[in-house]
Amino acid sequence: MEGVQLTFYGPETPARKPTLIRELPTDEQPVARLNHYGAGALSASELLTIAIGFDNLEDAQALLAAHDNLAGLARVPLTELTAVKGIGPTRAARLQATFELGRRQLVACPADKPTIKTPADAANLLMAEMGMLEQEHLVALILDTKNHVLKKQTVYVGSLNTAVVRVGEVFREAIRLNAAAIIVAHNHPSGDPTPSAEDIYVTRSLVEAGKLLNIDVLDHMVICQSRWVSLKERGLGF
Repeated sequence: MEGVQLTFYGPETPARKPTLIRELPTDEQPVARLNHYGAGALSASELLTIAIGFDNLEDAQALLAAHDNLAGLARVPLTELTAVKGIGPTRAARLQATFELGRRQLVACPADKPTIKTPADAANLLMAEMGMLEQEHLVALILDTKNHVLKKQTVYVGSLNTAVVRVGEVFREAIRLNAAAIIVAHNHPSGDPTPSAEDIYVTRSLVEAGKLLNIDVLDHMVICQSRWVSLKERGLGF
C-alpha cells in the first residue's frame, strides 16, 4: 500500500438549526429593537424579517444573499418569490407591497414639491422607481415656472418607438395643468442607458412640439438601476 493515502471520514456535522426570533432575548428581537432604537438602526435582514414575518433572521439573510441584496430582491417577479421555500403567495405579496410603498413615498413628497435644478435632481427622483422596472416606461415630470414638480405621469408602458409615442399624449397633462415645462424620462431594462437613434428622434420631435405649445422640454433622460444619461447634456435631440 506504499504511496497510497487513506482518508478517514468521521460522522457528518449536522446543519446548524436557525435561531428562532422567539428564542432571542426580548431586547434583541427585531420588533423590540425597532421600537426602542427606530427603524434606521436595524439591518436589512432585520427589517425584512419584520416585513415578511420570518421566524428567524437566517432566512432573511439567505434571501438577500441569493438576490444581490435589496436592490436585486426588489426586482424579483412575484411568481419567483412565491416559489421560494418559506415565502409563499402571502409573504411574496407582502414583500412586493413593501417595496412599492417605498418607491411611491420617494416620488410622492406630498408636503414638499420637489424642485428640479439639474439632471441629477430628476434622476434621483426617478431612479428608485424606474430603475427596477422590467418593461420600458415613458414618464413625464410636469413642472411649473419655478421648476417645482406638479405631477409625475406615466405616459406609455412598452417599447419606446416613433410608432407608439404620440406627441399629444406626452403633453396632454402638462397643457391641462398649464405647466411651464416638462422633463421626459424612460428606462432601459437592459441596464445600459446609452440613448438609441430612436430615443434621439423622439426627443427631437418632443422638443419641436414643445416650442409650438410654449412648454419647454428641459430634458429627456434614460434611467437604469444605477446609471442615467441626460440627452440634453449630450446635445442629442436638442
